Amino acid sequence: MALYEHVFLARQDLSQQQVDALVEQYKGVVEANGGSVGRVENWGLKSLTYRVNKNRKAYYTLMDLTCPPAALNEMERQMGLSEDVLRFLTIKVDKHEEGVSAMMQKREERSDRGDRGFGDRDRGPRSFGDRDRGDRGDRPPRSFGDRDDRGPRRPREGVEGGAE
Repeated sequence: MALYEHVFLARQDLSQQQVDALVEQYKGVVEANGGSVGRVENWGLKSLTYRVNKNRKAYYTLMDLTCPPAALNEMERQMGLSEDVLRFLTIKVDKHEEGVSAMMQKREERSDRGDRGFGDRDRGPRSFGDRDRGDRGDRPPRSFGDRDDRGPRRPREGVEGGAE
């Protein structure tokens, strides 16, 4: 049997219990067609890059599948019909990852540090003027009013005051 990693996005207005019920439903589909589901990770409610069916957020869930292609096709068919599933992606892999996924590792690192990844909070507010740009070297002076260096200006055709 083939090995797959499957991620699906569920609507933001569902509860976590409803998302868990979706996972159980799709687990049942895979198992009824001769497959098995390994690790299941709920990544939680995350912001989407762009709106999907009027949703700005979605519940992300990862499932490790060991199943024949027919079981995967049936699960994906049912996900496509469900209004609760916004998107899904299945990738065939050579072997399943051991331990937690990269998304869960990132969440654990963030909680270990104690901050949310916004940098040092004790430095106070910063603005663009706070940076020291250093010496910019010798540069020629800017001239905004001199148009002579570009040559004579031609009148535009079809515009009032232009050539006809």
